[in-house]
Amino acid sequence: MNVLVVGHGAREHVIGEALVRGGAKLYAYMSFKNAGLDELSDHRVKIDDETNFKYIIEYCKEKHIDFVVVGPEKPLCVGIVDALESNGFPCVGPKIEAAQIEGSKVFMRNLLDKYKIHSNVKGKVFRSMDGVEEYIDREGEENLVVKPEGLTGGKGVKVFGDHLHSKKEMLDYCESLASQRRRFLLEEKMEGEEFTLQTFVDGKTVLGSPLVQDHKRAYEGDEGPNTGGMGSYSMANHLLPFITKEDVDQALKDMRDVIRAIKAETGVEYKGFLYGQFMKTASGNKLIEFNARLGDPEAMNILPILQTNFVEICQAIINGYLDKLQIDYEKKATVCKYLAPEGYPKSPKDNQPININQERLKKIGAKYYYASADKRDDKIFTTTSRAMGILGIAESLEKAEQIAERGVGCIEGNLFHRKDVGTLALLQKRIDHIDSLLNK
Repeated sequence: MNVLVVGHGAREHVIGEALVRGGAKLYAYMSFKNAGLDELSDHRVKIDDETNFKYIIEYCKEKHIDFVVVGPEKPLCVGIVDALESNGFPCVGPKIEAAQIEGSKVFMRNLLDKYKIHSNVKGKVFRSMDGVEEYIDREGEENLVVKPEGLTGGKGVKVFGDHLHSKKEMLDYCESLASQRRRFLLEEKMEGEEFTLQTFVDGKTVLGSPLVQDHKRAYEGDEGPNTGGMGSYSMANHLLPFITKEDVDQALKDMRDVIRAIKAETGVEYKGFLYGQFMKTASGNKLIEFNARLGDPEAMNILPILQTNFVEICQAIINGYLDKLQIDYEKKATVCKYLAPEGYPKSPKDNQPININQERLKKIGAKYYYASADKRDDKIFTTTSRAMGILGIAESLEKAEQIAERGVGCIEGNLFHRKDVGTLALLQKRIDHIDSLLNK
């Protein structure tokens, strides 16, 4: 089958790899050249704006594309699926109304409120500064998080105590959003441990995958500014040591309820990938956000250990027969470590060369995925975002982390990474944190 991947990052690289493994003839449409997708597709790539639907449709017609997999959120949230499907090209990804579950935090919270979704949290939407100070005074600034409306690349949410350190700082941030005429939410601040549940959805059936935990903060020990994610890990039993099967069952139930709510609210069936970001707290699972696509880096933790044919999964999503599929994964742990340009995320150094020792990576057994790294004349250069994901897969977390860390040593350039991602010491810190909350 001729399959087109839209997107240029490591998530799209690993999606492309899974499609080729499933027998697809791959094509790629991206804003700059991802060396991994270029290789996987045997150079069948088009470089252009990923929201230029007119040209994407023309490309699909020219190449006789059977179906399209959309990787990033931006094209989804502005209607790429509607444009392609109305021209006869089936897509793995939600239509614009359903993609609001990520594109609009206000839509998401209103939906969760209206349909009484179990893991919803308390909060309020604001369109101006009217009533903001009163709400902060009533709830206490130390108990709040500020979330801007719209897509923020994982960097717009500000939590009191982590990013905001006084009522004035919170008010100033709200004022800056109001002055841009952006809606924003003040939500209850939660304490706990986050976990990511990525699912395949065909409009009715929701099938889960191994749990993953991401690391948003830029520096070791969970210090520094928020990023798009500096790395992630998953365990060989597909759970996390502080998350029970009952927690997963509840999260999956909420996701199924949300799929039904989207259909009831918009009249549109949700099809594609749905990513639930949950936090386990002393009072149960709480929903932080939904994403209308696979995670980046979290896609790298699940697709390489997927045993079921990914092309068949995509066809089942499009045609509505996921309930007929059994989706299996290897019982292995994974650790992904992201390499980012020096200065990321605040003042990243772009246009810097990256050298990759592919032979040594292969010998070590580490996999590598190109992210926001631009291929020009057979050379790889940094952009202003994360450059490469290095993945270790093994029978235990400890071995997977060692493979990933050794793999990082095969990459040369002005890059940095978090050495602590996937280590047993950091995992123990998270276990202890949950224990202290549950046993207060």
